[in-house]
Amino acid sequence: MATSFRLNGETVIYHGDPRTSLLNVLRDTYRLTGAKAVCEEGFCGACTVHVDGEAVPSCLRPVGLVADCSVTTIEGLAERDAPHALQAAFRKHDVVQCGMCFPGMVMSLSKLLEENPSPSREEVKRGMTGNMCRCTGYERIIDAVMSLQDNAEARP
Repeated sequence: MATSFRLNGETVIYHGDPRTSLLNVLRDTYRLTGAKAVCEEGFCGACTVHVDGEAVPSCLRPVGLVADCSVTTIEGLAERDAPHALQAAFRKHDVVQCGMCFPGMVMSLSKLLEENPSPSREEVKRGMTGNMCRCTGYERIIDAVMSLQDNAEARP
């Protein structure tokens, strides 16, 4: 069966079982390995992508349900030579450790910032719900997000 959807701005057609997880299609068919296969049960958030602007765990989404949808992965979030502001903030605040949670965390928090460009620390914490990190205490992640707000307020 053929499933057509937009992947990082390009129309693609997946030929295969529509019950296959979007995560497996992204990684195995399109070689987009930013979404990580960690728990594959929707608990860890490492496979988070945007589907029609909503942050979702791609391990739980059958590819057949994204027909005619727009899917954005970490690879499509920003230009290759110009990282998303959140990616730059993560780098600046030394957030990335093992790298397993980083893409999902960026996808979830970029959605939060899109909806609320000036979140409180509590709102950032809620925005991370569903994203697990085993390497940090989350404070550097929150600090990185808050630094974007600080920079926005400092602009004329």
